[in-house]
Amino acid sequence: MSRIRQHTRGTRRLAAAGVAVTTATLLAATLSPAAHADGRPTRATAIENAASALLAHAAGLGLTSAEDTGVRDVIVDKDGTQHVRYDRTYRGLPVLGGDFVVHLASDGGYRGADRATRTRIALSSLTPRVSGPKAAALAVDALRAAGSGGRLKQVKARPELVVDALHGAPRLAWRTTAAGLDSLGNPVARTVLTDARTGARIDSWDSIETATGDGKSLYSSTVPLETTQSGSSYQLKDPTRGNTYTGDAAGKTDLCIFGICISRAPATLFTDADNHWGTGTTADRASAAVDAQYGTDETWDYYKNVHGRSGIAGDGKGSYNRVHYGNKYNNAFWDDSCFCMTYGDGDGTTFGPLVALDVAGHEMSHGVTSKTAALTYSGESGGLNEATSDILGTMVEWYANNSSDTGDYLIGEQIVKPGFGKAALRFMDKPSRDGSSADYWSSSVGNLDVHYSSGVANHFAYLLAEGSGAKTINGVAYDSPTYNGSTVTGIGRDKVGKIWYRALTVYMTSSTNYKAARTATLDAAKDLYGAGGTEYNAVAAAWSAVNVN
Repeated sequence: MSRIRQHTRGTRRLAAAGVAVTTATLLAATLSPAAHADGRPTRATAIENAASALLAHAAGLGLTSAEDTGVRDVIVDKDGTQHVRYDRTYRGLPVLGGDFVVHLASDGGYRGADRATRTRIALSSLTPRVSGPKAAALAVDALRAAGSGGRLKQVKARPELVVDALHGAPRLAWRTTAAGLDSLGNPVARTVLTDARTGARIDSWDSIETATGDGKSLYSSTVPLETTQSGSSYQLKDPTRGNTYTGDAAGKTDLCIFGICISRAPATLFTDADNHWGTGTTADRASAAVDAQYGTDETWDYYKNVHGRSGIAGDGKGSYNRVHYGNKYNNAFWDDSCFCMTYGDGDGTTFGPLVALDVAGHEMSHGVTSKTAALTYSGESGGLNEATSDILGTMVEWYANNSSDTGDYLIGEQIVKPGFGKAALRFMDKPSRDGSSADYWSSSVGNLDVHYSSGVANHFAYLLAEGSGAKTINGVAYDSPTYNGSTVTGIGRDKVGKIWYRALTVYMTSSTNYKAARTATLDAAKDLYGAGGTEYNAVAAAWSAVNVN
């Protein structure tokens, strides 16, 4: 799901440098302690340091008096190094590709920045020649052409004027999300970027990213659950993980994207009398809820215990799940607008309920991406967005160490039915096994559907973790080839997860492509394990093995 921009309030312009920073940000930095007890700078101090860096380096960062900035994310390393991620507006309009990350030394000194685009923004006019209603109509046409035909119901579209700096020279554009319900009453949505002067389509992409008691789950056997006692009964709400909870959507649907609300499905909190949930079968509606809550728990624990991230947004707040969504809905998705995870029951022929552990990890990792690099959901950036969720969702599955759903490099293997015709949705060791995904990079890979262009990064991650050639792991046979005929030696999945997470949260931006992802992961490997070492060289070798040089 595309991230809804959170505008910062109370901006104060520093006219001398032509940069706007938030008054609230500067005040918080002033009133907060400068360092933690261990000597590391606080988040507020990092923001203050970054604000000073913006003033000193505005020209180098391409900032002008027409542009404002807002902090999206902050990371402070154990050694005190700071990384502050910004979004940008131009004369009040969101800038697609305007995001950047400022890197600071432990003493607050400026080290450099990673920018989504380097083109200077200077538009002669912010008045569109194409009207908003015309842009909306074009987006609805694109939604119908994407496969829904003329059977859509309750179609709505909302255009938003933006500056597009992602696709060549900056230009005024309409970003429009068209949404509706298909013939089964399930939501479909597509975001279309339209040139506001000519009406030409610039880009388009799917807007729905596809996706202590105990409980008997559908896929993971009996699992422990932290719940909340309420009177004589229990709620499927976990107070130890930010009050994450799971509710029943009761077959209903909603669609709220960029403020478009057609209908809102419920999330009626599951309750139980004895704190033993589900039966492990679809006959009990609570069984799917057990899987969903368990997937949330394991994803929370993975990010917190492995990467030090508390919650999807890094703020310690929990999300929530909705199960039994829609009518035979063959999808699961993360939605920023509700900060929630939603699961369909599947049609029973190609898919069962989509509540498997790696699906949960995959979809909630979309939430992490949206709060960090915000990789654009099209082109090579879109493939990297999907691959990030495959890679980190797979790491969640390995982290859980569940004997009923053992770790593997297959995506969605638990949810597929015989009617699907394949053993999994995707295969990381050789992505082309699914019949559509790319094993290696080529100049045309960005033209593929993002679920298929993701194959290049998935293949890289597998090679980096396990190496090339034939092998059997946890009873699953793999045979991973290389583009250049090289032999790659793996460094283990734990290191791969750490390298990819750091690259995502520190170095990648909305426009990162495969070439830039190579650089980002090499920088991450250097930070974590040193330059020129085994891990650094393995990252380089694995990218070369998938033809990213």
